[in-house]
Order: sequence, then structure tokens, then C-alpha cells
Amino acid sequence: MESLMMMETAKTIWWIIVIGALGLGFRIYGKAMTEQWRMRRRLTMQGVKGPPPSLFRGNVPEMQRIQSQTMINKHHSGDNIIAHDYTSSLFPYLDHWRKQYGRVYTYSTGMKQHLYANHPEVVKELNQANTLNLGKVSYVTKRLKSILGRGVITSNGPHWAHQRRIIAPEFFLDKVKGMVGLVVESAMPMLSKWEEMVKSREGETFCDIRVDEDLRAVSADVISRACFGSSFSKGKEIFSKLRCLQKAITHNNILFSLNGFTDIVFGTKKHGSGNIEELEKHIESLIWETVKEREKECVGDHKKDLMQLILEGAMSSCDGSLADKASSYKSFVVDNCKSIYFAGHETSAVAVSWCLMLLALNPSWQTRIRDEVLRFCTNGIPDIDSISSLKTVTMVIQETLRLYPPAAFVSREALEDTKLGNLVVPKGVCIWTLIPTLHRDPEIWGADANEFRPERFSEGVSKACKYPQSFVPFGLGTRLCLGKNFGMMELKVLVSLIVSRFSFTLSPTYQHSPVFRMLVEPQHGVVIRVIPN
Repeated sequence: MESLMMMETAKTIWWIIVIGALGLGFRIYGKAMTEQWRMRRRLTMQGVKGPPPSLFRGNVPEMQRIQSQTMINKHHSGDNIIAHDYTSSLFPYLDHWRKQYGRVYTYSTGMKQHLYANHPEVVKELNQANTLNLGKVSYVTKRLKSILGRGVITSNGPHWAHQRRIIAPEFFLDKVKGMVGLVVESAMPMLSKWEEMVKSREGETFCDIRVDEDLRAVSADVISRACFGSSFSKGKEIFSKLRCLQKAITHNNILFSLNGFTDIVFGTKKHGSGNIEELEKHIESLIWETVKEREKECVGDHKKDLMQLILEGAMSSCDGSLADKASSYKSFVVDNCKSIYFAGHETSAVAVSWCLMLLALNPSWQTRIRDEVLRFCTNGIPDIDSISSLKTVTMVIQETLRLYPPAAFVSREALEDTKLGNLVVPKGVCIWTLIPTLHRDPEIWGADANEFRPERFSEGVSKACKYPQSFVPFGLGTRLCLGKNFGMMELKVLVSLIVSRFSFTLSPTYQHSPVFRMLVEPQHGVVIRVIPN
């Protein structure tokens, strides 16, 4: 009898705990939802319209429906047409609402209120906003923590400002110019490999080559040697694991598929390409091993590379107990190395891949680049003196970054109420600028906005379009990409070397299918048919 009473008491206590937990959960969720509705109302009162949200999931059901219908239509079409305007297939819900509500509208993903802002004046205000109150979107940085950590790309406020002060000087133009020879050295083995591939095909003067993986290897080698004093062979496993992690993270839509509440409570860790937690730990272990090796190499070395600057910055930023200092030091170093390893090589490789695809479709621009390189570069090899004279190469790269910017979005979260022109963005609202759409707006770029026309940049970005601040392949404002100078230099060198050595067209096997995996990249790679010059 006593045992039965104890069981009944335990069951009662259990139900009280469950009901209390549910009540607390609903209370917290209800408070958060009320706050989202308040944000939406504040935006609506300022004239910002948008699709009506459902009670619990906001506009997510409509987003999923539009995305599914787009995928069905694409599957039935079966065409391999190379159309440069891909936003309607990658982000169809944003494109659909833009046609309904214009260049500025608001929508909800349940626990998050968003502001789509693709108006040139709003972009200009974002460009000029010199404030720490506009940071990276918190729920996205949480999802990307395993691959980017809390480094300079994802952190906010004073923590971000401190990291930027440490890292930015390494990418100043004077230092970047000194790395031209290093990029050439990293590219030469790839060029020789391609030449050998053609020679090995008896009776044929051409060879079909998938270039994107080779370009990843070159770009990884460049960033390893330029910033960390090591070659790609040493960091090969790190880059391989980062690539696996990137695919695992982006298996689901990392931006909009789930609302904030369900993402926090029911977010999954596993995917076919590997366990995210295990990959994260393995990558961090590999990076830390590289760091410790580099620390030993740095003893007595007066020439500081980026790794040494990060190490010094980590030491100066750590405070607290000895154990806390050690933990903080390791986190600071590993997180920034992850950011630089990923952003420093993946974006460049993707950009060059798209550039070669566009040049394969436009052989006349290959001829123009080839003539320019031969005119200014000794033996067709760019150096510190000739790189600034490659105007045609620059125009082609800028047009590539206009049509195929690796980063699809500029994203910000209002950490406090923030004024952008006549619009006050409430604290907590996430701001999204869809770069490819901004880069193809006919009112900004003209009727030929979807065409590959590098000559539009013949007089620089300021004369290329109606609103120059609308060209944002490297982001905008105070958080402009740290590696912009480095990236442009690397792209110029790689494109110049490849075009001077080879003529090429697209292979018949090439499938044009841009896909969003943190970056907009070719889903099936870029396959070109190369002929040595």
C-alpha cells in the first residue's frame, strides 16, 4: 500500500514538473512571439509591407511551398540552359515577394522577424552606417559556429572590433602586393598538371578538365603559405574536413527553412556526410596541432605572418584565471584560423571557377586578356609591378563578381533600434540584402543587367551603374570583407596565368546548376575543354 502511494506521489510530481515545464515553455514562446508581432507592427507603421504570417511558423509554410514548386518545375523542364539569373530558383520565395511588395518588405520565420532590403538608398545607408549596433545575424552564426567559430567573420560588438584590429593590417594593399609571387608559385603545379593531361591524350589536342577542385587546392595552398607559413600539403586534411563540414551544415537551408524556436529545440547534428560535432572536434584538433608547430617555428623569427599576429592578439585579449586564459587563448586562435582557412580559400576558388565558365562562353574576352598579359607581363607571368596594369582582367573579374558573387547575402541584425535613412529598424530584426538580385536590377545596371558585359567596368565601379554603392561582392559598410585586396590580387593572378597558357570552351558535359552551400557555387563543378596555347 505504501509502495503504491509512493508511486502515485511520484507520478503526480512528474506531471506537475511536465505541466510546469510546458507552461514555462509556452510562456517564453508566447513572449517571444508577442515581441515579433510588435516588431512587425513597427515596420508596418513605417510603410513596410510583407506577406501575412501564420501564428506559430510565420511565413515558413509559404516559403517551403514556393521552394517545393520551384524544384518540381525545374525537374520537369530538364533543360541545361545557361541563364545567369539564378535567384528565382535558389531563393524563389524572396523573388516572389519582391515582385509583390517591392525592394523593401518584411517577413517572419516564426521566432524571427526579417527585413528584405534591396533598395539602393537602404543599401547606401547600410554602407555608411558606422555603428556596432548592426551585427551578424545571431541564429545564423550559431548554425555556422562549427565551421567559422566566433572569429572575426561571425563575432559582434567590441569582440569583433578587437579581432579586426589584429587581422586587418595583414591584408593591407602594400602587404598583398608582396604576395603576387607566392600565388604564381602555388598555381604553377596546377598549370603543369593540365598541360600533362592534354599531352597524355594521344591524337587529341584538347582535354576536358573539371577545374573547381584544382582551384580549391591552389587557393588553399595560397592562404596556407601567405598567412600561416605552411603549404597546402600540410593543411590538406584541414581543408578536406572543412569541405565535408560545409556540405553537412548546408544539407538543409541554413537561412530560412526553420523558425528560430524549432531550430533551437529540434535542431539535428547528423547528416550522411558525417557527424558535425565529430568533424568540428577533428578540425579544431588539426588546427591546434598546426598552431603549436607554428609557435615553435616562430621562435626568433622577426618576420610576422598572420598566424603570429593572431597568437599575439590572443595573448593580449585573454584575462581571468590561468585556466580561463588558456581556454580563451585557444578559442581565439582556433576560431580565427577556421574563419580564415574557410573564407580565405573557398571564396576565391568559387569566384575563379565562375570566371572560367563565363570566359569559356565568351572567347573574345580570352583573347583580350591574353593580349594584355603578353603586353604587360614578362613571359606571361604577373608580378608586383604588372598586376596593377591588368585592366581587362580586372573588368572581367568585376563582371564575374557582379553576376556570380560567391556570397549571396549581406546580413545584419539590429542589436539596438537602428536608423537607416527614414526607416527605424527595431532591435532584433534581421536585415537581408540579396546580392545577386541587387547586381541584376535593370534600374541600377540597365536593360543588359543579365548579360556578361565586362566593358561596363571600363571606367571603374563608379561609372559602371547608376548607384555604385549597389556593387557589393565583398559586403558593405564597416564589415567589408577583410580579404578584399588579397582576393582581388589572387583572382587577377590566377585568371591571367590560366588564360595566357590555355584557350578553352565549355565541355559538353558541363551542367549549369548554381547551388547555395554557404556560398553560391557550381553544384556539379565547372568542366572546360582546354587547348594549350
